[in-house]
Amino acid sequence: MIKIAIDCMGGDHGLSVTIPAVLQAAQKLPDAHFILVGFKDQIEAALRSATVPNASQFEVLHASEVVTMDDSVEVALRRKKDSSMKVAINCIKQGQADACVSAGNTGALMAISRFVLKMLDGIDRPAIATLLPNQKGTGTTVLDLGANVDCSAKNLMEFAIMGSALAQSIDGLSNPSVGLLNVGEEAIKGNETVKQASQLLQRSNLNFIGNVEGDDIFTGKSDVIVCDGFVGNSVLKSIEGVSRLVNNVMKTEFKRNIFSKLLAILSLPVLKNIRGRLDNRRYNGASLLGLRGVVIKSHGSADVLSFACAIERAYEAVSHNLLAKISNSVQHINQMVHADATAANAPEQTSTPVASSHAAPDSIS
Repeated sequence: MIKIAIDCMGGDHGLSVTIPAVLQAAQKLPDAHFILVGFKDQIEAALRSATVPNASQFEVLHASEVVTMDDSVEVALRRKKDSSMKVAINCIKQGQADACVSAGNTGALMAISRFVLKMLDGIDRPAIATLLPNQKGTGTTVLDLGANVDCSAKNLMEFAIMGSALAQSIDGLSNPSVGLLNVGEEAIKGNETVKQASQLLQRSNLNFIGNVEGDDIFTGKSDVIVCDGFVGNSVLKSIEGVSRLVNNVMKTEFKRNIFSKLLAILSLPVLKNIRGRLDNRRYNGASLLGLRGVVIKSHGSADVLSFACAIERAYEAVSHNLLAKISNSVQHINQMVHADATAANAPEQTSTPVASSHAAPDSIS
């Protein structure tokens, strides 16, 4: 049985979203067990007012505090030691849960997760990864989305390893392709860090296809796209902004006059299909990779469907051994790097001619 701890109090909506979402996910995941963390009396009241098909799937764990969206990392980590977020993450450390899902403060969730769970061996920094829609309908995994502003070439390679393992575990891809986000596809482009990362990835056992550009996120050219957190977060926020812009423009134009409203009615089936394909709620649930445990970050403003999808991503990550795949890949890459370093430092052997003991006698005239 896969056990998932839920931070029921986190996010913009708290219990009004998390409880219905858990109940919805429980119907799809009958072999999962849910630890509902937060104000015990409020959680139990919410469960009583809802239809709970199988009460044995749930248990309630009390936490006396809540990390708000405005709390600093210091407050969340040092002062609110009994927050629903920290108690839920502690469930993983103590072996009570296999994964944790929270819609709370991203910075606080990353800091608490790293402090409580620590990093996997061979991983220097955690990364935030999420799935974005593409033309193929499969989705593109992009990381890092803001956990690390300054990255080394080794960090980018580690992100590629973790992203590839994530795509294998959750998306079911046997050999996901990996691209390195750059200002052009040519190998000569990019800064020195990106160039060095490209060289490392070419020697790895990953399915590295080379440099990709920003528009390749949506074409599906690569299953996984790697970048540093500054670039990744800027890309993500730009995508969210464009999405809102297009949505608002379409609404304004369709409401402009009676004729446009009539066209909106006629176009409704097509618009519903488009919304279904591009519905970002189906892609909710960013993975905090590199930790000694599965932690999924839901969008703070997630609705019931969105949060349920985040729970399902946590379930898939555990059931397909995400942590083991990351660890095995890191071990293989580290062996490769060690072998390269050993070969580079080995002294060159030069052959010296050896005199024969059967030298020919001098000729006598």
